[in-house]
Amino acid sequence: MGIDPSEERIMNGEAWIGFCEAIQAAGETVLAQSAPDSPLDRAEGFRYLTRLLRMGLESQLEFSDPRAPVLYRNVHETVKLGADNPDNHYQTATVSGSYEYRLSGSPGTIHYLGIGTYSPGLDGRKTHGYLERNDLALEPDGSVVIHLSCERKPGNWLRMEPSTRTLLIRQTFLDRDAEEVAKLRIERVGGNEPAPLTAKRLERALKSTAAFVGGYARMFAGWAEEMRKRPNELPEFDPAAAAASGGDPNIRYYNGYWELAEDEALVIEVVPPDCDYWNIQLSNWWMESLDYRYFKIHLNKHTASLRKDGSVRIVVAHEDPGVENWLETTGHRLGTITLRWVGATEHPAPTTRVVTLGDIRAL
Repeated sequence: MGIDPSEERIMNGEAWIGFCEAIQAAGETVLAQSAPDSPLDRAEGFRYLTRLLRMGLESQLEFSDPRAPVLYRNVHETVKLGADNPDNHYQTATVSGSYEYRLSGSPGTIHYLGIGTYSPGLDGRKTHGYLERNDLALEPDGSVVIHLSCERKPGNWLRMEPSTRTLLIRQTFLDRDAEEVAKLRIERVGGNEPAPLTAKRLERALKSTAAFVGGYARMFAGWAEEMRKRPNELPEFDPAAAAASGGDPNIRYYNGYWELAEDEALVIEVVPPDCDYWNIQLSNWWMESLDYRYFKIHLNKHTASLRKDGSVRIVVAHEDPGVENWLETTGHRLGTITLRWVGATEHPAPTTRVVTLGDIRAL
């Protein structure tokens, strides 16, 4: 019997060389003529590829076995993707519609909890099932148990389909100091049975990881390039495109591109609707949230200061203009910006204008 083709490509290094070449090719997105060329933006672009590589290897290799699923944080302070929300605690697990699963634990006290099942794909992610905290019945001891399967189950049931491959959990803080995240665990019904590593599995993981890095780098850079056509505005983002990229079905997004001179500020005004949650955040060109660990780059329903008429004025500027609701650009001269209304029945569009810092101080 001859050697398996995957084993041969692993043995002679062909699979590894192909992987390295694909990762190198992903750098073309950072070096593209349409991408910003400042040292900061370019450095962040290459760092972004390393972060995508970490994320891809975890999702495609380390935590990719649906027979032994692991619930882990896939997006966080140093791995960011697609205007990641600084208020969110993201978790994911690889699952399969061929199996059934049990998700259980403490629901916590966090403001918003959303749990969804999806089919994968850079060209579109389909939502199969979705549950929010208010949909869940609790056990007598306050814990929660959720059944994931293609066939309906009694109690809390999260729908799967044969093509389901991903479980995604979004938890959203209003006040990080006062709220506790849900502490959940996942197990396959019948017991976890991890599959051993094989040459075929490794080769497949290397190929899918390279596609993940290059695909997402191009996709979100393409979004930023499209937003650049309407600078310093916040138009509504196409709900169908948001859903296809895995966005929460209860969220209406407004995405924009900002670019400011040293003495300029972007003023954003809107009357927030009655909703479960809203926030606004600054991101870089690559649609990574700016470093919210150390800088004030986002506001939400709890942290923003409203005016007497119920409206909010947000000011984006390179330096503190001495007004409420200032968002820091953290050394960036340009980037992207995202506003979210969550669970709102109305979706007011914000107004924007560019003014000088002197005008801001006069306000």
